[in-house]
Amino acid sequence: MNLRWDDLKLFLAVHEYGSLSGAARELKLGQPTLSRRIAELEEMVGEALFVRQSQGASLTAAGQKLLPAAQSMAEWANEAELNMKKQTHLPEGKVRIAAPPGIAYDVVVPLAAKIRKQHPQIQIEVLSGVEILNLGRGEADLSLRTQKPSDDDLVCMDEVSSAMRVYVSQAYAAKLPPHLHIADLDWVCWTASYSGMRTEQELSALIPNFKPAFTSDDFIVQMAACKAGLGAMILPQATHHYAGLGELNALQELDIDLGQNAVGTLYMVCHKRHRHLPKVQLVMDFISKEFDILRQAK
Repeated sequence: MNLRWDDLKLFLAVHEYGSLSGAARELKLGQPTLSRRIAELEEMVGEALFVRQSQGASLTAAGQKLLPAAQSMAEWANEAELNMKKQTHLPEGKVRIAAPPGIAYDVVVPLAAKIRKQHPQIQIEVLSGVEILNLGRGEADLSLRTQKPSDDDLVCMDEVSSAMRVYVSQAYAAKLPPHLHIADLDWVCWTASYSGMRTEQELSALIPNFKPAFTSDDFIVQMAACKAGLGAMILPQATHHYAGLGELNALQELDIDLGQNAVGTLYMVCHKRHRHLPKVQLVMDFISKEFDILRQAK
């Protein structure tokens, strides 16, 4: 049996994107062509590789058996291509970074400015949201996330931790009593649809019958509300300092102990098949330098 890399690449695409239609769009192939090529591969293997369903395609036992070898071939092919281009080509192209809204606002935007200044051939696309995107299916190239990945195909390339602290506007702080308790504060939070967010859960545990004063499903709106004096927010200490919010209406840190567990960790995550791509490596190097700045800001 002589399996060709071109066929295995199609097999991997269907697996990673979860459907023939998704893989066809990404590969810019017609779906009938892709279906025919997969059928030819299955005929060569002698067994079905996918279970076709209305919502996508999943691997059969034979497909699961073929998967590790196909992934290894992808890594070898990628390494060979990198070695050929290493000396003659500058990294270029679009790099998509998925990040929580606060991290996208405070860290990724200034990071993108630095990258563009030094490497104008790199385009940065920021996918800001609280949902965790699927790197295996190509929804992003890199992910900055608050949870360590459990998928064996995902690699944590770097991480940084920071104390979580309480911030309010200077005008709001001026009205607070001298002996302050966490329950005395008005709180700016996510809407009920995001009640699973860690900060909301911790505030609910610390404050009986917790009811926020202001909620929004948009982090920028929350920050504006906090600066306007509507209430307090819990933010990572390092990223707040790094953001350079030193203007008149900037936020002020309050001396409130949230407990020893009030520490947030940010992970830089990449799919193992993408971590050696020059453009992704370049952006990861910049992110690691930003993490060094955050570590120094503690």
